[in-house]
Amino acid sequence: MQVPSSAPTPIAPDALLVEVAWEVCNQVGGIYTVIRSKVPATMQGWDDRYCLLGPYFSQQAQGEFEAYDDYQLSTLSDPFAIAVRRMRQLGYDVCLGVWLVTGRPRTVLINPYQAYPQLGQIKYELWDHHRIPTPDNDDLLHQVEAFGYLAKIFLQVLASEVVPPQRVIAHFHEWMTGVAIPGLRRDQTPVHIVFTTHATLLGRYLAMNDPNFYDHLMQVDWLPEARHFNIETAVTMERAAAHGAHVFTTVSELTVRECIYLLDRIPDAVLPNGLNIERFVAGHEFQNLHQQYKAKIHEFVMAHFFQSYSFDLDKTVYLFTSGRYEYHNKGFDLTLEALARLNYRLQQSGLEGNVVMFFITKRPFTSINPLILQNRAILDEVHETCEAIERQVGERLFYAAAASTDHRLPDLASMVDDYWKLRYRRTLQSWKTNSLPSVITHNLVDDQKDDILNFVRQAGLINHQHDRVKIVYHPDFVSPTSPLFGMEYGQFVRGCHLGVFPSYYEPWGYTPLECVARGVPAITSDLSGFGDYVMQNVDAHEDKGIYVVQRQEKNFDESAEELTEMLWNFVLLTRRERIMQRNNVESNAEIFDWKNLRIYYDRAYMLALERQ
Repeated sequence: MQVPSSAPTPIAPDALLVEVAWEVCNQVGGIYTVIRSKVPATMQGWDDRYCLLGPYFSQQAQGEFEAYDDYQLSTLSDPFAIAVRRMRQLGYDVCLGVWLVTGRPRTVLINPYQAYPQLGQIKYELWDHHRIPTPDNDDLLHQVEAFGYLAKIFLQVLASEVVPPQRVIAHFHEWMTGVAIPGLRRDQTPVHIVFTTHATLLGRYLAMNDPNFYDHLMQVDWLPEARHFNIETAVTMERAAAHGAHVFTTVSELTVRECIYLLDRIPDAVLPNGLNIERFVAGHEFQNLHQQYKAKIHEFVMAHFFQSYSFDLDKTVYLFTSGRYEYHNKGFDLTLEALARLNYRLQQSGLEGNVVMFFITKRPFTSINPLILQNRAILDEVHETCEAIERQVGERLFYAAAASTDHRLPDLASMVDDYWKLRYRRTLQSWKTNSLPSVITHNLVDDQKDDILNFVRQAGLINHQHDRVKIVYHPDFVSPTSPLFGMEYGQFVRGCHLGVFPSYYEPWGYTPLECVARGVPAITSDLSGFGDYVMQNVDAHEDKGIYVVQRQEKNFDESAEELTEMLWNFVLLTRRERIMQRNNVESNAEIFDWKNLRIYYDRAYMLALERQ
């Protein structure tokens, strides 16, 4: 599979494209990034023949969706607007408007709750026609089934309004919208259907619970396993969607195997994911942004560590990993093992410098650790005191210099009032402590069962002064409102030196790609869709700052040693070499732009149009 240089425009001028996803104006998972970031490139090829379809949830839609009022809707003559008006005439609660993202795409949102009175009939037909069972007490499944029923009606109305030779393509993402597909096919609705699974639902559960998932994949009996994990309904929906689609696709060569063994259909195409790289481009400013946000990370590190002991921040490398808390799937276990080995190597080497590793994920917690908040507040007070002393000394030094005939530098200490000297001394006394810096920033609901904490405790990687690798576990999102970091996640990424994502199970993997888009080197694995794509399509990828840990043909120990070697070599880079590498990463990010990768989607659409 080779990266195409560009995508042709326009695509299938006699076709309309409706892209259906649960994450349209509804940020609940990684597919939100796929859909949102792809919009500008998709609209280049489809323009006003493109429309998104998703569920209407008022709280999420308020900040992302701008609905047309009745007058605006009445003036529109395109098939999407006509279909919405027709559905309203039939009594359905349907909104047409724009998604407030780059490209401002036409978007239809349908309230799933309006179909709840028909849930009994919907569930009966799903079982009677397609053998899809539904429990009575699962509201998410009820939302999904209600939306699928309404999405089917919208597409049927749209298809009835389309005048030949114009045709309709409907592209469904994941089982949560794919539930509409079996009904569309049974009713012989003249719509050309594409279905994409971004990760098989059963595959994700099995990988989390089986350390040898890939070796056992061929022996899996899907129905008993789905019942074991209590996901029979969702998996049955996924299988029905995969078999009902004219064109079945997935996001990486890795997930092709899952689809074959867990869904019993070979995908017709692989649709790799990209980003709208323009959103991340900072031009010649990106190195300055790294310095700016690294300085904010310095502030956090000083507040977190310097009350116990200090180290040279100019000789400190910042690493991070992030994502859902899936200890095995996300490779947190492999990362921690490699960090422990790296710590030992650095201690034995006698080399200068330290590594601070951030784990950014989401876990249930009761509060931020009060001592950490207090340390940050006291450091802020130290900063304010130093600035006050600086202003006072500056003014008095300037006066002394202008008035003096002596060319020697005066005693600066004598220029500071006793008040500021006392405040400076007392502030430092209240800050310094003999206790070790905490490994975790928050108080978890159940830290005794947390795998990350249990590993660092057993490995003794608990931020001793002699540890050359320091751990900061932050079980919450990084945001500007956080009293610890006070910046966006993207800014935090720019301030770090390397992202570490050696996943065991990752159908695609946006986190390393987001690093690359921001000019930050990243480590991925050959068991992630992104890593697999890089190995197949990006020549000399390590020179471009993308490292791929081999996990397919190696055991845990071998992969941990390879990751340790990668981290060791990265830490040994000089500052100039790291700058050059960031330049390489930033200049090659264009490879992963949607305007280059969109062609895979368009080929799937053309294939769907060929099939009846």
